[in-house]
Amino acid sequence: MHTFHLSGYPRIGAKRELKFAVEAFWKGNTSEAELQQVAADIRRSNWATQQAAGADLLPVGDFSFYDHVLDIQVALGCIPARFGFDAATLTLPEYFQLARGNATQFAMEMTKWFDTNYHYIVPEWHPQTGFKANSKNLIAQIKEARALGHDIKPTLVGPITLLWLGKEKADGFNRLDLLPKLLPEYQKLLRELANEGVDWIQIDEPILAVDADQAWLDAFAPTYKELAITGTRIILGTYFAGVAEHVDLLKNLPVHGLHIDGVRAPEQLAVFAQAWPQNKVLSVGLIDGRNVWRANLSQVIDTLAPLSAKLGNNLWIAPSCSLLHSPQDLAVEEKLDGEIKSWMAFAAQKLVELGVVKQALEHGKDAVKDALAASDAAAADRATNKKIHNQAVQERVANLRPGADARKSPFAQRIEAQQAWMKLPLLPTTTIGSFPQTSEIRQARAAFKKGDLSAADYEAAMKKEIAYCVEEQEKLQIDVPVHGEAERNDMVEYFGEQLAGYCFSQFGWVQSYGSRCVKPPIIFGDVSRPNAMTVFWSTYAQSLTQRPMKGMLTGPVTMFKWSFVRDDIPLSQVCKQIALALNDEVLDLEKAGIKVIQIDEPAIREAMPLKKAQWDEYLAWACESFRLSSTDAEDSTQIHTHMCYSEFNDILPAIASMDADVITIETSRSDMELLTAFGDFKYPNDIGPGVYDIHSPRVPSEAEIEHLLRKAIEVVPVARLWVNPDCGLKTRGWPETIAQLQAMMNVTQKLRAELQS
Repeated sequence: MHTFHLSGYPRIGAKRELKFAVEAFWKGNTSEAELQQVAADIRRSNWATQQAAGADLLPVGDFSFYDHVLDIQVALGCIPARFGFDAATLTLPEYFQLARGNATQFAMEMTKWFDTNYHYIVPEWHPQTGFKANSKNLIAQIKEARALGHDIKPTLVGPITLLWLGKEKADGFNRLDLLPKLLPEYQKLLRELANEGVDWIQIDEPILAVDADQAWLDAFAPTYKELAITGTRIILGTYFAGVAEHVDLLKNLPVHGLHIDGVRAPEQLAVFAQAWPQNKVLSVGLIDGRNVWRANLSQVIDTLAPLSAKLGNNLWIAPSCSLLHSPQDLAVEEKLDGEIKSWMAFAAQKLVELGVVKQALEHGKDAVKDALAASDAAAADRATNKKIHNQAVQERVANLRPGADARKSPFAQRIEAQQAWMKLPLLPTTTIGSFPQTSEIRQARAAFKKGDLSAADYEAAMKKEIAYCVEEQEKLQIDVPVHGEAERNDMVEYFGEQLAGYCFSQFGWVQSYGSRCVKPPIIFGDVSRPNAMTVFWSTYAQSLTQRPMKGMLTGPVTMFKWSFVRDDIPLSQVCKQIALALNDEVLDLEKAGIKVIQIDEPAIREAMPLKKAQWDEYLAWACESFRLSSTDAEDSTQIHTHMCYSEFNDILPAIASMDADVITIETSRSDMELLTAFGDFKYPNDIGPGVYDIHSPRVPSEAEIEHLLRKAIEVVPVARLWVNPDCGLKTRGWPETIAQLQAMMNVTQKLRAELQS
């Protein structure tokens, strides 16, 4: 029998039950017991769905109240000592404080999980960091699943990847040096699970898919020699890129199996088919865990058949990665176009696909001929359907003139033209774009979508919110205000709704971080802009102030990266199509008098291939696409961009090549660490480092902001320096937002006076 397993399933609930329960708990509106019951109900439902689809081993440890990387830190007793918490007795409120901060401690840093839009809580490593195994939460879930009659396989972040994911918080030591202290406790954790009768454990080491230094690779053999004696069978999990270059290392590790991603790196299948030992499990993921398109099941089965013949029952089948990154169930989607819907599969449908593959491998294609016929028909229809292709869009990209992506003049000339009319003071202030999405805004939007609120009344409601937002910024004396994006549901979804080539689900939510969920648009065809998208709202906001109003757009890389993107043409072509559509909007904004325009690209880093050999190609077309989005803009039009929660140190030449007049970046959680790299690089254009963390509800003290801003002044010429929060403010409430921004403005005015004296 071929084992059908998976490492993770969406944990937010089919209707985002976990999000609402967690947020109610944070507000004190529900008890911990009620929250725990919601969590148990979600786990029970998830396991039942997986078992019904034919899964043999169900994951445990994939559920989390906030983040699975934070969970393994708790399980290993290595949470930051600065909080003063004991991981062994950690309460749920304390757990949330690690991620969200409290009155005395800032939140732990957060960054992207490899090349996904999921954010994990970054471990903090010190030479004194200690470890102490604590398996009680895992064992509780194991018992819970077994009581329901399920065969389980816990999934844990591996010790080497865990160390690699964190950051050193002291000079003069390497976090890999913590491995000798970590390993005994990781062993203890596995032994405690083995004592509960756990047979298989999946230990995920996605560090193998990146270009890690040799020292990290050298750690695998001795590490897994130690873990092999803990009484469990280990399947090592890799995903998001190929690991064929490590085949000799992997086949000789003392583990019982390996999972590889056959969607992101199909070329590695041939290597492992030839080299993998027949007495070890090889798990192959050919069902895409990160996108919404149906698999071509005939092709999947044909690809796996030779491996099945060689490995027999030691061939396991799985999604390419955890289904955490997939929406939960396509069956509840009632408004999707029928043809487009027929090309899709969400998490529940991917499980069914795997069940079909398993049946075909064990009993032949005839046993699943109806399912294969449906899959074949969907693949054929998608390949030829006229809804996908727009010849005019394709020709526009193909016929771009040489140098079409360049601004008319270099930055030094542009900034003079911009300052001539903007007349900004030293340390100009702005925000990143969004302001609080209040319950009134959400209710009005929901009523409008349901038809319970007329278009005129909806417009009036949004204008009222925009006017309030502009008024508050006037009171604060923010130099370059924004309209607050009251009319926008999501920074990608809002634009996708107005672009041809996009479609939308009703319930296709995925977790971004904590209780934050996003519903990514779906790019199914060629992209164009039928009509102006933001001009109406931006010009209304500009009419309310004499200050230069900043128009807000989402950049081309982020537009595809934070969508479920079509996989039938190269990403570079999708990106350029979006860039040209955005350029139409930039030029219309400019004509309407909006001459400060921010084109956000927070996904520029996360969209990078995990293999460095592919970076140059990606960065070339990604940065070209950004430049295309503002091509032909006048010198006096100031183009901003924003990037958050990513590392840029090793790609700063590419970031500079984007040639935005102003870049704003997240720096507060890292204590301006990232800005130092920009200073050392001598970044040529204006830059706005974030001076406070918007993901925490706490109001920073003026001393904290002043500390960060003074550090910024030390590394960036003050004439090139802007002041702003880390990111958008949509998740915050108005009282804390005003207090946070007032603190920022007070410090800015103090330093302006000091610098000008």
